[in-house]
Amino acid sequence: MSVALITGTSTGIGLETALAAARRGLITYATMRDLSRSGELRERAAAEDLPVRLLTLDVTDDASVSAAVATVEDAHGAIDVLVNNAGVSAAGPVETVPAERAREVFETNVWGPVRLSRAVLPAMRERGSGVVVNLGSVAGRVPGLPHNGFYCASKHALSVLSESLAWEVAPFGIRVVSVEPDFFATRIFDRGWAGSVDTEGPYSADHAWANSYFLDGGAQAAADPAVAGEAVIAAALDPASPLHVFVGPGGPAFTEAAAAAGSFENWVTTATQIMETVAGPRPTAPAPARA
Repeated sequence: MSVALITGTSTGIGLETALAAARRGLITYATMRDLSRSGELRERAAAEDLPVRLLTLDVTDDASVSAAVATVEDAHGAIDVLVNNAGVSAAGPVETVPAERAREVFETNVWGPVRLSRAVLPAMRERGSGVVVNLGSVAGRVPGLPHNGFYCASKHALSVLSESLAWEVAPFGIRVVSVEPDFFATRIFDRGWAGSVDTEGPYSADHAWANSYFLDGGAQAAADPAVAGEAVIAAALDPASPLHVFVGPGGPAFTEAAAAAGSFENWVTTATQIMETVAGPRPTAPAPARA
């Protein structure tokens, strides 16, 4: 029986992925930084009589990663499916997002998957099989979006790392999949966007406009994360799965719009028009101060 380790399972796509894995009969280890937040997962797993196993794991901490992986490997020899789901966002202008918050985004969204992958790959190589699934985003497949630069950059980085890793580990019988969701109803909106606008700063009006799109438009149109969770496990178990798997109603259309734009300048025009359909006209920048 295959063994799956999934990060960031307290809510959203991670929680749904853990349930989907257990339904498919995988020995499922659901991990999160704080097990006190596991109530919903415990209740839903119990309601379906699913044997989900819980582990503490902080993807930003080397010792925590090593301990969790060792626990699973000591019991089963190797992890067959690693799902790097844990992720955070940080809304705001590149100029003003606090540096520590920007670093947290990269520590979680980029270095987290790298830490986990490095930890599980030796045993996968020895066994000659395994799957690494990285949770990317449609934001990592299109040019940058305003007031979301660090999140977009982290997902672009994870997408490219997934491609490089796939080339490197294929000779050892290991697959890599980058599942890239569109908008899904997860708490990343609350944590990354809600209440994040600096009402006094030079970007405040533009940031509020972008927030309106991502919170009112994206969150309201968001799909059920259970759809993404099922897609993650389906891709992990399908040997013919492509590297990039788009999930959600808007993913392919969004990437096609970016490809059709042909240049960053055209993309800005296209993306602005898309955002204005929800958030209204983009605010005019204030005139520069004169001496």
